[in-house]
Amino acid sequence: MASKDSHIRSISKALAVLQVINRHGSSTTTEIAREIDIPYPTACRIIKTLADCGVIEREPTRKRYRPTALSQSLSCGYQRSNQLIAIARPHIIDLTRETTWPVSLATRVGAYMVVQDATNGFTTQTFYEYYPGYTFPLTGSAAGLVYLAYCSEQTRKDLLSQLSAGKNSTSSGSSNLLYNFHDEVFHSIRVNGYATFVRNQYSRNPGKTSSIAVPLCVGEKLVGAFALVYFASAFDTKTAVEHYLDDIKRTQERINSDLRASAEQFLSDQPLEFAD
Repeated sequence: MASKDSHIRSISKALAVLQVINRHGSSTTTEIAREIDIPYPTACRIIKTLADCGVIEREPTRKRYRPTALSQSLSCGYQRSNQLIAIARPHIIDLTRETTWPVSLATRVGAYMVVQDATNGFTTQTFYEYYPGYTFPLTGSAAGLVYLAYCSEQTRKDLLSQLSAGKNSTSSGSSNLLYNFHDEVFHSIRVNGYATFVRNQYSRNPGKTSSIAVPLCVGEKLVGAFALVYFASAFDTKTAVEHYLDDIKRTQERINSDLRASAEQFLSDQPLEFAD
């Protein structure tokens, strides 16, 4: 008879498979097995089970698996950061209309940043429309780096230790990035007030976009970040910062001001992991 631990591992592996497929939009069995470091036959069994349950399906013309509409039922009970979205949304839409570039609003869940809202639908200057729930590693994005810079020192140490230990489905990619990041890097981000990332690798179009991100806070409480995303071929980082940082900072101040105005209700409504 299988042990309780084996059942728990099976569930965690199935969830990891779902996360990989959700993150990439669609994936092959080989890609899934490699990314979460499980044997190919195991990946096949999990994929078949998830397909039988109706939460994923095989693409008609390719050996790739994608989420189905039924997968959305898994998030029905999850209360997204509704108040943060309500406060930030008009401001990030305005920023997109001013700059023509899309903006992503993200919060931390574990060692990932999770998109809560995005304005890709308000501009043609985008490769792909992102939806709430899209995830990317903390060390693989400007939003993640700015979060690491502004969270508490102990939280940052714990998160970097977790990434280094390889406790996430994309940990290998995250761990490869860790050597670039140390206290001086995060101190510099705090001094500058923003983080940049050149050629984002954890997007739908790896290497085609770059980003500039700033933190969102309620007083001293860090609650998330937003990033302006632009075509990497359009600007180098210095030029992008010169062009857009002032607009980004004004939007940040407007959102933070509105967050401060509803601080008591906002913080009381947030799950423990939401605010650092």
